[in-house]
Amino acid sequence: MRPTQVQIVEMGPRDGLQNEPGVTLADRIALVDALSLTGLRRIEAGSFVSPKWVPQMAQSDQLFGQIQRQSRVRYGALTPNLKGFEAAVAAGVDEVAVFGSASESFSQRNINCSVAESLARFEPVLQAAKTLNLPVRGYVSCTLGCPYEGAISPEKVAETAEALYRMGCYEISLGDTIGTGTPDRAVAMVRAVAQRVPMAQLALHFHDTYGQALANITACLELGVATLDASVAGLGGCPYAPGASGNLATEDLIYLLDGLGIEHGVNLDALIGAGDAICRRLGRANGSKVALAKLGRCRNNPDQHSPGSR
Repeated sequence: MRPTQVQIVEMGPRDGLQNEPGVTLADRIALVDALSLTGLRRIEAGSFVSPKWVPQMAQSDQLFGQIQRQSRVRYGALTPNLKGFEAAVAAGVDEVAVFGSASESFSQRNINCSVAESLARFEPVLQAAKTLNLPVRGYVSCTLGCPYEGAISPEKVAETAEALYRMGCYEISLGDTIGTGTPDRAVAMVRAVAQRVPMAQLALHFHDTYGQALANITACLELGVATLDASVAGLGGCPYAPGASGNLATEDLIYLLDGLGIEHGVNLDALIGAGDAICRRLGRANGSKVALAKLGRCRNNPDQHSPGSR
């Protein structure tokens, strides 16, 4: 059942940088351009949300107008409403994404409505996207735990995922938002969702807050999941666990896939170079263990080329 090839969806420019204080438009453009040369085929480059709520994602229209697009890369954006969708279309995005929650408490506290009401708000976006033949990705948050109500039933996750799929989302990304999941729970959740949404249309978006993301992914790969989300250098964090890591580092995921003999098409050295560059620009620590190990080895050995320098 384990796939021989997977596709990576790079989340660093959006899910990663939206939590980084002081990030500039130039930083964001530089990161997208660097990632575009690593072999990645899918990059979520920004989001079209109110700058009042997510100031780091302001000027996403300018970002899409200034990045050096590569023909083999698909550039996506998060668009939570029709206004954001229309701005994304005008900016020339290749696909858009909407999000729902498997937790009623999370939905109420974050957007002040029920899960069903939140999904209904996306219907105009899905209808407009269908008219334009623009792919829409759907995210389900809190699939393995909620900061407010704890454990989440796999059936509730499956219900939300199926709703997004039936609305027209071509792919459903299952997110462990607070990173509390463990392998057995992750497998049970994916199996429940796969009863309602084809496995080929599922993706994993596992955060690493408790250090379980790679273990969870390894377990779920055995079920046949072949699309994986990650964030270069582990950019971002978990807003519900201050000081804790959040996003799984793409470098660490690539290293795992290499060890398993699973094809992914990404140049690890180039990826490490891109992550190192953005961390230096932001003045933050690199969240990838693989990058730290390889960069440390290179810096301690002047005769060895640094990743990304070839």
